[in-house]
Amino acid sequence: MTAQPPSLYDAVGGEPTFHRLVARFYELVAVDEILRPLYPEGDLGPAEERLRLYLIEHWGGPAAYTQLRGPGRLAARHAPFRIARTHRDAWLRAMRIAVDEAGLAPEHRDRVWGHLESVASNLTTHDTPSTLRIR
Repeated sequence: MTAQPPSLYDAVGGEPTFHRLVARFYELVAVDEILRPLYPEGDLGPAEERLRLYLIEHWGGPAAYTQLRGPGRLAARHAPFRIARTHRDAWLRAMRIAVDEAGLAPEHRDRVWGHLESVASNLTTHDTPSTLRIR
């Protein structure tokens, strides 16, 4: 029997790496004039935790996101919101910085980035923004 290769979660250093990546992303969200108004909570901590847990689970770490929120269902969770290209682009700009600063090996960085680009594009529902709040 051949050994399974490590998950990306393990290959990049596990939870500390995802904590660093998502924390940096939300530092950027906090000061971004397009992204910050999307989050109604004064404290971005709950949104940060949800994204971190989602990414950890997606990449092979513990299933805490599913325990907390149920199955991923990102499209269904975001369906009530009008996510415009300007939101997607701002989200990707901030996430690009966070991914680039996370210290991932190029092959892991490219894999994570490809997934994030795909998710962001798939969740974009409109060409133009309107009032939007993420919960």
